[in-house]
Amino acid sequence: AVDTTPLLASMLSDPSLLGNGIPIIKTTGVDVDYGTFDVLDPGASSDQLDDGSAVIAQVQRMGGDDAKQAIERANIALSGWKDGTTAMHRSDILSKWSSLIKENSEDIATIMTMESGKPLHESRGEVVYGTSFLDYFAGEAIRPNGAGGGYTSPSPFTTPGGGAPRGKVMVVQEAVGVCALITPWNFPIAMITRKAGPALAAGCTTVLKPSELTPLTAVALSVLAERAGVPNGVFEVVTADRELTKEVGDELCSNPVVKKISFTGSTAVGKGLMKSCSGTVKRLSLELGGNAAFVVFEDADIDAAVNAAIASKFRNAGQTCVCADRFIIHKSIEEEFVAKLAEKVNQITVGHGAKDGVAMGPVISAIPVQNLKQKVDEAMAAGATCVTGGTPLPLHGPNYFAPTVLTNVDPSSSIWHTETFGPIAAITTFESEEEALFLANDTTTGLAAYFCTRDLSRIFRFSAALENGIVGVNEGIVSHAVAPFGGMKESGLGREGSVVGMNEYLETKYVFLNA
Repeated sequence: AVDTTPLLASMLSDPSLLGNGIPIIKTTGVDVDYGTFDVLDPGASSDQLDDGSAVIAQVQRMGGDDAKQAIERANIALSGWKDGTTAMHRSDILSKWSSLIKENSEDIATIMTMESGKPLHESRGEVVYGTSFLDYFAGEAIRPNGAGGGYTSPSPFTTPGGGAPRGKVMVVQEAVGVCALITPWNFPIAMITRKAGPALAAGCTTVLKPSELTPLTAVALSVLAERAGVPNGVFEVVTADRELTKEVGDELCSNPVVKKISFTGSTAVGKGLMKSCSGTVKRLSLELGGNAAFVVFEDADIDAAVNAAIASKFRNAGQTCVCADRFIIHKSIEEEFVAKLAEKVNQITVGHGAKDGVAMGPVISAIPVQNLKQKVDEAMAAGATCVTGGTPLPLHGPNYFAPTVLTNVDPSSSIWHTETFGPIAAITTFESEEEALFLANDTTTGLAAYFCTRDLSRIFRFSAALENGIVGVNEGIVSHAVAPFGGMKESGLGREGSVVGMNEYLETKYVFLNA
């Protein structure tokens, strides 16, 4: 159940999106009542946190037993959804779900801003981005390569005593089955629709475990899914706080009914999920951490490069897995690039995401603020220069950190070789293309990378040599529903989005017809 505070309810045109205290997740057969947990506004002030007014809602606290029941309901619903619906019917429902989210876009954006802290204009943009996956996979559902589709191939077998072909080789695509979806807090709608869209289109049923920090968007999507005609059991939601998250995760990983897990989050947790899923050999899609390089060559359009850097680095206060962390700038243009970048950074308005004119909100909690400050201090102790920022902003609240630019960063420092997940641009220089490539690839992760140049030959050469699943050339934001999203090395397995993302939820069956 969800109980919203009067403040949050007053901000919504339709408070029933959060259930109005009505149980969203039916827990029939579960004897344990775990109570509720608080959802906090990360943009709240210290006084609000102290007096309790930072609490925007209380959400049902669910554990392993609840997860088991959700899996059972998903399994019961699987046959009717997988085999009892046409691809066109599933497509229509996904389209209706998308339409309802768009109709309630301002409420969804408000909920996202209040529970994740991102500025309202970014939340509005995420609604558009999130619904694009439902729209895209509504289209993919009816393609010949979707569930129920496939192809035939000339038979390699011959008739006895002759050379005529015998039989038919047939390849059929089928839904994987019950899928568990585990999503993070930084994109509360898009990370759900990017997984649920292809899963439902393929005929799979799902059990979603959203982040304990941003469960409200998931609940609102569940309400709208029901209104769109998604049957009971097809899109289950399990809300757990931090204490019960491992218990829920263990059930999702060990339950043999679950055939696939799709997870977006840290590399460390992803590795743990791989181990936990080995006992039942589940299919895995893992979108894990990044540490993206942003290379600017000497021939680049500096103004365009700075704009791309701002978009990539400071969106969502730098809390995206594909945001640029390591800026590798040609020595001959460093001074101009840094000056223009710092000028743009100093124009970023920091504040509560719901306020007009705010360009950057808080980070998700106080712990990242401490980590960011420690990384800045360590970098400066190793010789880095802080051009702007570098400190927390306690007057706004305990979760705010100033947008920061550091130069002369040592590539051996912590801020360089670990993912920052905050609004800090760490800059070093290079003099040759080979040096830039080494610096860019010198990481255990391989999600995204960016570079700016006007040399067409270099574009093809350098992009081919980068060890990343996503490469942006002269652009800082490249994610889209039509493009495959995923990484190399320790940044994960599989792809999301595009036709490739649909394949992640399909099993391929070979049938030989001797008829």
